[in-house]
Amino acid sequence: MQKIVAIFDGLRFSESTLHYAILIAQRQDAHLTGIFSNDFTYNSFNLYQLLKAGTAQSTIRQLELADEAKREAAAVTFEAACQKAGISYSVHRNTNIALQVALEESIYADLLIVDVRETFVHDKMNPPTRFIRDLLTDVQCPVLIVPGQVWVPPVFNDIRNIVLLYDGEPSSVYAIKMYSYLLSFLQTLPTTVLSVNPEGNHLVNKHLVKDFIHQHFPGATYRVMEGVPEKKILDYMREQPADTMAVLGAYRRSTVSRWFRESMADVLMQALSFPLFIAHNK
Repeated sequence: MQKIVAIFDGLRFSESTLHYAILIAQRQDAHLTGIFSNDFTYNSFNLYQLLKAGTAQSTIRQLELADEAKREAAAVTFEAACQKAGISYSVHRNTNIALQVALEESIYADLLIVDVRETFVHDKMNPPTRFIRDLLTDVQCPVLIVPGQVWVPPVFNDIRNIVLLYDGEPSSVYAIKMYSYLLSFLQTLPTTVLSVNPEGNHLVNKHLVKDFIHQHFPGATYRVMEGVPEKKILDYMREQPADTMAVLGAYRRSTVSRWFRESMADVLMQALSFPLFIAHNK
């Protein structure tokens, strides 16, 4: 049985993370662990501003208790959803730094699921958030980045279309491998191998990659383009239906390299609302 971990901020509970985590746990007959990182450095209010304004300690304590109650309610919501879905589950609560908790949990997980807008700080940020960037840099298992909630009440798309991003590098092949191993229930879906080559309209290691893909996705089709990968891939993905998921390797370059060129994952997180399955070999 696979172990899936889902990261939740109890103060901004992600219905999207819950939806995709339960969907995958059901289809894969996996054990789902909800990680509730009650980070002691993070509250729903700005503690510094309250202290600066001379707010009474009793008032601050009331706000802290309200946060505790909200976090507990989020964990109860998760448990109730898992029970209703009939899946094996557990709950981990932790008061340490949220990023440290997520990275440690990833060592002992097959797949980690997290909302693209997760921050674990008081201020909201546009994707990719600092938390997501730091998580992807050091995570020890594949990650499914799920789109943030847009509609109220929430509306989510099932996954019915797959795009495998291949650039000839080992990291992209590794991501496809991990996807095929971990999410086998999706292997029969329409699948496209998308490759953009800046040096010409040809598939790198054509015979090797086609032989590999055929063993896992015999019905896959290929789309090979010439041009700037970030632009061509983004243009292609924007034409895909809302129920698409992309599979890619990411964050393989050094930190210094990423200062000058964004990861493809960053580009997609900024512009799209698709689930992204991301894996990178160390």
